[in-house]
Amino acid sequence: MKIFQREQRSLFGEILDWMLTPLLLLWPVSLVLTWLVAQGIAGKPFDRALEYNVGALAQLVTVNQRKAQFVLPLPARELLRTDDSDNVYYQVLGTTGEYLSGEKGLPLPPEDEQPVPGEIRMRDDAFRGADIKVAYTWVKLDIAGSKPALVQVAETMDKRSVLATEIVKGVMLPQFVILPLAVLLVWLALVQAIKPLNHLEERIRARRPDDLSPLDGEAVPLEVAPLVASVNDLLMRLKDSVATQKRFLADAAHQLKTPLAGLRMQADLAQREDASAEDLKQSLRQIGRSSIRATHTVNQLLALARAESSGAAMSKQTCNLVHLTMDVIRDCVPRAMDKYIDVGYEGAEPDDADVTMQGNPTLIKEMVRNLMDNAINYTPSNASKPGVITARVLKDPFSKVLVLQVEDSGPGISLAERELVFQPFYRVLGTEADGSGLGLPIVLEIARQHQASVTVEDSRPGHTPPGTCFTVRFGQTA
Repeated sequence: MKIFQREQRSLFGEILDWMLTPLLLLWPVSLVLTWLVAQGIAGKPFDRALEYNVGALAQLVTVNQRKAQFVLPLPARELLRTDDSDNVYYQVLGTTGEYLSGEKGLPLPPEDEQPVPGEIRMRDDAFRGADIKVAYTWVKLDIAGSKPALVQVAETMDKRSVLATEIVKGVMLPQFVILPLAVLLVWLALVQAIKPLNHLEERIRARRPDDLSPLDGEAVPLEVAPLVASVNDLLMRLKDSVATQKRFLADAAHQLKTPLAGLRMQADLAQREDASAEDLKQSLRQIGRSSIRATHTVNQLLALARAESSGAAMSKQTCNLVHLTMDVIRDCVPRAMDKYIDVGYEGAEPDDADVTMQGNPTLIKEMVRNLMDNAINYTPSNASKPGVITARVLKDPFSKVLVLQVEDSGPGISLAERELVFQPFYRVLGTEADGSGLGLPIVLEIARQHQASVTVEDSRPGHTPPGTCFTVRFGQTA
């Protein structure tokens, strides 16, 4: 029982989250930005009114007897009328800072600010516990050596806030309708966008279990095409694996049929009532030979299946080809001596640096063993005329690749049969050698797994018999 089990993620839900989350996060940001923009928009008409008022009041500042004078007529008082929402204040100071008119307590401009006559400026300030907007300007009077007079007009900011709020409401309220509609549209768009995946899943489910044909990659969106290509590659590899298994089963059934039939026949003969002791011994010898043949066939079939199924999963390491070859030769010596065959090695030394390669040592030894077994099986030999088998490991001085050779003094292989001998269960006609016909296919498959090539040629051209030389050229060294 899994206590901590990771919940399976939904592609639809994940895409929806990535689309809606930024949208929902941007909405409050949009609200804040809208409020700031609304504040600026709402303040502009009132700022222009303040600028107009301070300009009008500045024109009322005059000089009387070399002193600044301010007279506010009745029409001008209407400009400064306080409404129900906001209070309007004004202040006029003379050239020496003396009070002329308005609110005495109205805040003054910053002391470090440089007066520029005729320029209207704006600032935010506070008066009587309320925020105010102040428009002010300096008036240059025709008084020698005097400073400019100061005129200020201030207004509270209630109407600005109300107008900004109305703007925000006018902008944001429709978004409460638009936002759910946008969520719905995003959901519908995702449903439509995900439909090709649903159709692909339905097509895969509707397939027969034995249907391993490639999927149509043109019927899916471009973004899903790499996934379909990977699935098709997997299907092709699975198809090859199934074909290999079927061929293995067929080959095993075919090859084991003959020795098993021989075993059954010899067992029947041994069970005869009139069978003599010599007949019984002969049957037992035949049963022994048939069992050995069946065991050899099974081992060859397993080796072929192992070589074919290795593929990309085959583990590789640094191998010394000379060491592996010598190990196989030592294992083959007893069998070769039984047939009076001289087995030898020549070529590179085990401690040479150029005899290492990247490969699977088990499979490489299996390849060398099959080449040696093939040479022992097909090399005629007796006590008076022993056969010769030589294994070599060389470094090609031109291509710089590692080369394995196994040559014998046998009858050789004709040009027409040099490609056929690598097919499973094919045996050269005219020979009485005992074999399953799987050794050379195993050699070819293992060579393919190691990016190597296998060639066949006469070991002694022009001689009788010509002999056979198998050459394996490895393209990858350590």
